[in-house]
Amino acid sequence: MEVILLEKIENLGDLGDVVNVKPGFARNYLIPQGKAKYATAENIRELEARRAELEKAAAEAKAQAEARRERIEGQEITIPAKAGTEGRLFGSVGPADIAQALTEATGVEVAKRQVRMPEGPIHEVGETEITIHLHTDVNARIKVIVIAE
Repeated sequence: MEVILLEKIENLGDLGDVVNVKPGFARNYLIPQGKAKYATAENIRELEARRAELEKAAAEAKAQAEARRERIEGQEITIPAKAGTEGRLFGSVGPADIAQALTEATGVEVAKRQVRMPEGPIHEVGETEITIHLHTDVNARIKVIVIAE
């Protein structure tokens, strides 16, 4: 199924690209989220008429993400957690915990879905580098220090 992207989508395409995706992805995610429209001749003409407006909105969103990255980049946040004698945590420190601690520390609103943890939740006391995904093209690196409570 061909759709026209109304914003840049990671690993798919840029604004205005006509891409071929699976019908379920288009119907259930891209179109309801307002990220794409069906690739009809009428929608292509409408996109060309609104292209400048959409590009301006995309540039503003990226600029806001860059400003947020400047405030977050390189931050060190400390999260206390209950741990055993060998440094293993009773439980784990996940994206929600990191997002909440970072929001409290910096005043910049960070959602848990923006916290990227490829190795999964943290299960041990120590330092870990975490990526915060603020925009398709904007990522910030922070250091999370988990200490025993």
